[in-house]
Amino acid sequence: MKTVLDVTYTTIDEVALEADLYLPERDAKPPVILFLHGGGWRFGDRKLAPDLSRFFAREGFAMISIDYRLSGQAPFPAAVEDVKTAIRWVKSVADTYGFDAERLGLWGSSAGAHLATLAVTAGPERFRGNEYGEFDEQVRAVVDGYGPTDFLQQDAFRDPDGAPSDDPESIQMPPGKFSADADSMESLFIGAPIEEAPDRVAAANPITYVEPGLPPMLILHGLSDTAVPWQQSRLLFDALSRTDNPATLGLIEGLGHGFFNRNALDDDGPRTMHVSRSDAPEQKSVERHEIFAHVAEFFRSTL
Repeated sequence: MKTVLDVTYTTIDEVALEADLYLPERDAKPPVILFLHGGGWRFGDRKLAPDLSRFFAREGFAMISIDYRLSGQAPFPAAVEDVKTAIRWVKSVADTYGFDAERLGLWGSSAGAHLATLAVTAGPERFRGNEYGEFDEQVRAVVDGYGPTDFLQQDAFRDPDGAPSDDPESIQMPPGKFSADADSMESLFIGAPIEEAPDRVAAANPITYVEPGLPPMLILHGLSDTAVPWQQSRLLFDALSRTDNPATLGLIEGLGHGFFNRNALDDDGPRTMHVSRSDAPEQKSVERHEIFAHVAEFFRSTL
């Protein structure tokens, strides 16, 4: 594996947004996965990620993790514009780094999952940004890890007795916050209290734009998540199912928020997952999966 760190993919207002690349050397032209970190759009950077050399460069995927503008730098839609710019940048450097950008997938954690699904559902005309305009933003697959879907429906599903998980992402989330608070992560991202800016919230919600023809999505959420209620993933899955898009929803017992940050996640073996698939959304199955292996298999089958 070859590691290339601190590559600037764009500079905005004299601030460089950088990428780290983890490139397998045994495959002449591997598929590529773009990872988008979490942190409530407020903190974190491309280093807030699992070990991308292990997940999944060693398995033959080119892995790229990027920075995007946080809400303290610029509110919505800055971050999703950066993600779209990064997608086009990835395609622009495919020959330089030797991967196959036509086989490109997105993998997002929390706020990064929200940005991944928003970038895909919003289509090519919205939130485009300015650079690498000769390239498109098409991707072949998306993994959504516990991303928000509809900000105005989050608080109704919160468990007041839930205990937050202790992963590196969740421990920085302010406890006891509601999305409707003026200083919530969602309000800071939008640039206004969410209940006072419903049009802006709708523009930032991935389900606003769901229509037929989207790439396959694997949506994973912990049933013990206190930061983003698991019903948010159900909302997205239901919207995708209604529009005949290929999607799989896995609700995982015993996991809270931010589990993709845990390199040891699968050390104790498979976890129980309640699975729904969009080709038969009324049917549910109970399955056992190692989480990272499940993600890798999804990307192998779609990229």
